[in-house]
Amino acid sequence: MAHQVIGIGNAVMDVIAPADDASLAALGVQKGIMQLIDHDRAEALMAARNAGRHTGQHAGQHTGRDTSRLVPGGSVANTLAGIGRLGLTTAFIGRVADDDLGRAYAEATAADGTDFVNPPVGGADLPTSRSIIHVTADGERSMNTFLGISAELGEADVDPALFADGTWLFLEGYLYDKPKGKAAFLKAASACHAAGGQAGIALSDPFCVDRHRADFRRLVAGPMDYVIGNIHEWQALYQVEDLETALEMAAADCGTVICTRSGEDAILIRQGERVIAPVHRITPVDATGAGDQFAAGLIYGLATGRPLAVAGRMGCIAASEVISHLGARPERDVMALFRGEGLV
Repeated sequence: MAHQVIGIGNAVMDVIAPADDASLAALGVQKGIMQLIDHDRAEALMAARNAGRHTGQHAGQHTGRDTSRLVPGGSVANTLAGIGRLGLTTAFIGRVADDDLGRAYAEATAADGTDFVNPPVGGADLPTSRSIIHVTADGERSMNTFLGISAELGEADVDPALFADGTWLFLEGYLYDKPKGKAAFLKAASACHAAGGQAGIALSDPFCVDRHRADFRRLVAGPMDYVIGNIHEWQALYQVEDLETALEMAAADCGTVICTRSGEDAILIRQGERVIAPVHRITPVDATGAGDQFAAGLIYGLATGRPLAVAGRMGCIAASEVISHLGARPERDVMALFRGEGLV
């Protein structure tokens, strides 16, 4: 099957459960932040979540006192879900273990329309990655993330045969922390270009950029055709305080440069063309998936040959939709929102 957009990223199962301040305190969970945790801590939190759970519950179903939900997550996976709902065929290169969460992740991803191309790994040393997200009544999300087997993705997980003429590749900077992840990125970009496609990356996090600045600089100036970053990520990449200076340096390195600005208009630069994509500001209910869905709208626009300004506005519309509700994936018909603005 030919795929129009292929993504590579961390396959993280989101375990979303309601909580109150007292239960967070009892579990030792710090409210309102994301913390990386180890395997033992993840198992302890999962055991607490499962307390009182009835046998035979499936992902997304609720029995007894357990009102948690299992939702496939990860930055690129969320982006692919948004792109798929806009009508393009998508595939996700990720790594899960052959355990309950891993099988549920692969099945749910496929059911949502994205081809999960790598089967769950049997006999793995590490379990499936998970983010245990406690949501309180005030909307605060307290995230405890264990990066298990997903962070071990490497070259062997990338099949060049997946790439066909015109395929768009999207990578996430979060997976760039290990040498094997970097090697997987380069192999995928090479296969994408050999098939006549376009490869791009989201810088993901300024701290990730700080840790691997030289490698990111080589990636941006080398095999990446488009790069998405926010103000802080571009400033971190080029080690300058002035955003315009950072974007000038980026445009000299890469063909298409996109800068999101947290509720302000986005800036897009391609081969000397510079456009502004307007943001219609709203009060966010949950900003978790804003960057992921901006990328979904943007890549859809670029992959379907829309003008740069239109692709940027599509990204802003998709981001605006997802921050209007809880969760990192769209709930409304984003294509209908595009039609409402005369973009399609």
